[in-house]
Amino acid sequence: MRARALPRRPEVRLTELGFGAAQGGNLYRATTDEEFASGVDAAWEAGVRYFDTAPHYGLGLSERRLGAALRHRPRDEYVVSTKVGRLLVPSPQDAHLRDSGGFDVPASHRRVWDFSRDGVLRSIEASLGRTGLDRMDVVYLHDPDDHWEQAAHEAVPALIDLRDQGVVGAIGAGMNQSAMLTRFVRETDVDVMMCAGRYTLLEQGAADDLLPAAENRGVGVVIAGVYNSGLLAQDRPPADAVYNYQQAPAELIERARRIAGVCETYGVTLPQAALAFVRRHPAVVSTVVGVRNEAQVAETVRRSEIAVPEDLWDALATAGLLAAPPGPGFPVQPS
Repeated sequence: MRARALPRRPEVRLTELGFGAAQGGNLYRATTDEEFASGVDAAWEAGVRYFDTAPHYGLGLSERRLGAALRHRPRDEYVVSTKVGRLLVPSPQDAHLRDSGGFDVPASHRRVWDFSRDGVLRSIEASLGRTGLDRMDVVYLHDPDDHWEQAAHEAVPALIDLRDQGVVGAIGAGMNQSAMLTRFVRETDVDVMMCAGRYTLLEQGAADDLLPAAENRGVGVVIAGVYNSGLLAQDRPPADAVYNYQQAPAELIERARRIAGVCETYGVTLPQAALAFVRRHPAVVSTVVGVRNEAQVAETVRRSEIAVPEDLWDALATAGLLAAPPGPGFPVQPS
């Protein structure tokens, strides 16, 4: 599988497809240790070498499972990213309850927002302990939407120090919006951004701010949420499709179905086109897809290997279904 180096940190190379480990934290429903481990094994066999996790995912469960699944692999052959901003504080009095953050795990800890220098250091130390790793290859600020001042002026300098010490390979932020990610690119010394859901086949808002800024500053962009949390995940979006983790509005479902119809005329499915489209931008270094088990990994890899006809993008633009114009602005990434 192809890999791309981060322009500012060429020693950090991300495979074009990344393993999103939120499901390893029991996102929405329980996943067994065996299911998750088989998914990591399948991804490894397919050539995936980039794995993304976070303390938020299952109150640390995802980090523990990912660390265990990678423990016997050669450390220099894979890249792991985790995130800071939510400290996990023990809450034994709630351990009999279920987590309210969307993960099927006991509420034995509570999440506390903290983008202070001390919070960053404590978070990374805890993540290293849970994963059993000696270093983190990439660390993102996790959803700092309401914490710009502390994130930019305390968390980023702390991460820069850790990067200089070799504890962290590259730093950045991961969010579900592009405006603040763009601000981080323009105003701080970051290496890579993770943009979830704002640059997809359905919507291309990040093409107006984040992607050109990142390309100009030599900052890599990892695209997550390529299926807009579910709306683009099936060949034909159902009436109960999810968008941004909620029931999708009828007009968006209809738009996605129209896109799917055009894709079908070119012999590809909606998910296949969704994966292919985001990789065309030169600033995009990897696409992270959340997977739960071996079967989901196999399907994701199969989708990602499909050759999508170039004429499809012109057809979608002509139909008014692609806001960002195809062509010279979207060259195919080099090997």
